[in-house]
Amino acid sequence: MNPDKVVREKLERFTDLPNIGPASAGDFVRLGFTHPRELAGADPRALYDRLCRLSGSRHDPCVLDVFMSVTDFLEGNPPRPWWQYTEQRKHRYGDLRDAGVPAAARKLSRPRPPAGV
Repeated sequence: MNPDKVVREKLERFTDLPNIGPASAGDFVRLGFTHPRELAGADPRALYDRLCRLSGSRHDPCVLDVFMSVTDFLEGNPPRPWWQYTEQRKHRYGDLRDAGVPAAARKLSRPRPPAGV
């Protein structure tokens, strides 16, 4: 949901959270959550790493920005667009290449050079 439209007192679905659409709502279900309030106190990096492990691929780092926006909001802070967390994420977590992804999956997800190169 657009952060400007979030109503803190009406959090019944994951899509009621700031920056959460159907795809991200599905990620929370995949992570084992059934209600938005269950995310209170969650570690956004742990959520991101677990999602990468479950899917077997590294998700775009902006997914971590979204998780940071949700957990920050659930700590009582105002809803903010996910991209306002990008610099904080880069400072806090650095490079996320291959984050949370098993080595075997990393090897499969990288493009192979053309034959003879």
